[in-house]
Amino acid sequence: MNREDFPMLKQDIIYLDNGATSLKPQVVIDKMTEYYESYSANAHRGDYDISYKVDMEYENARDLVVEFINAKVKEEVVFTSGATESLNMIATGFFANLVEPGDEILITTTEHASNVLPWFRLVNDYGCTINFIPLDDNLHVTIDNVKKSITPRTKIIALAQVTNVIGDIRPIKEICKLAHENNIFVVVDGAQSVPHMKIDVQDLDVDFLAFSGHKMLGPTGIGVLYGKQELLENLEPVNLGGGMNESFDSPSEVYYVDLPTRLEAGTQNIAGVIGLGAAIEYIKKIGIDKIHEREIKLREYLIEKLVKIPHIDIINLEADSGIVAFNVDGIFSQDVAYYLNKYNICVRAGNHCAKLVKNATGVTNSLRVSLYFYNTESEIDELVELLSDKEKIVSEMI
Repeated sequence: MNREDFPMLKQDIIYLDNGATSLKPQVVIDKMTEYYESYSANAHRGDYDISYKVDMEYENARDLVVEFINAKVKEEVVFTSGATESLNMIATGFFANLVEPGDEILITTTEHASNVLPWFRLVNDYGCTINFIPLDDNLHVTIDNVKKSITPRTKIIALAQVTNVIGDIRPIKEICKLAHENNIFVVVDGAQSVPHMKIDVQDLDVDFLAFSGHKMLGPTGIGVLYGKQELLENLEPVNLGGGMNESFDSPSEVYYVDLPTRLEAGTQNIAGVIGLGAAIEYIKKIGIDKIHEREIKLREYLIEKLVKIPHIDIINLEADSGIVAFNVDGIFSQDVAYYLNKYNICVRAGNHCAKLVKNATGVTNSLRVSLYFYNTESEIDELVELLSDKEKIVSEMI
């Protein structure tokens, strides 16, 4: 599906690590090259034609994000370096000024490090506590378990909409409704969901959403922090500098500009912003629903074949995303990844930046195949054939 649009696929590789980063279509590469070659000025700085061109392209990309996630206004979309920075800005710039000793933050043991460590810092610095929402037998989050986990001290629920190892889709809309009935904020890590499924922040009623461009066909070093406008108004800028201030005459006379520029100090990753806009236009042209449907079909195809291999242990048999985590019995996951690499197959091995997941699965490391719409059944066939022969794997490890 659309494989001809991706220069990387002209190489002799089978790329199955889309959860780490996606490949980039030619239109994204061309759009960024055009910026560097034709109008490589700064944004919101110059009073000349090419600078005006930069401003138009930069803000057009913001408008595309607004439409893509259905934010109310552009003031709710802030460009960052990625989901990691976005989540840290939320924790440090907003909640550090709000939490009190004894306040409770709810997460799960299957969260990515970027949605764990910022909250751990709040615990250490401000005396609040972390509690973990129990998972069901499929390692999924249920609304009932969320309900059971809420206490009078719960202030924040921070969850990935789709986790990067288990690949489960959380009931975010229902969680937000329950949370808001109890005056609880909801922070959503959308790194693994926004590139793969339709996201409507108004319908979900999330308070904050973070995601990265490089996982959705865009460049590295660019991401988005979405927040309800009334909340972002109270988010203290983490970075101070050029562009975000109106004036400063003394320490007591510092005035900031309005959202979203207030939270975008300094020269931003302009080429990244423009590239992200091109990626969104590309995804819109294909159709996000078609992308999701294609990934589910590919996952079902892979699972159907893997379950027939007796020495394959699938960790997340049930999931509605393109993520499949598994191990080969008795063989270290990274050894299997090195073996597959000999045949130009790219998969992820290790703990996948989710070091608490072992508490849920009992498995420290695993292999992960993460699919995207440009993968094919024939690629899966090659992977399965190589995994089917355990003796071959062992012999080639030596």
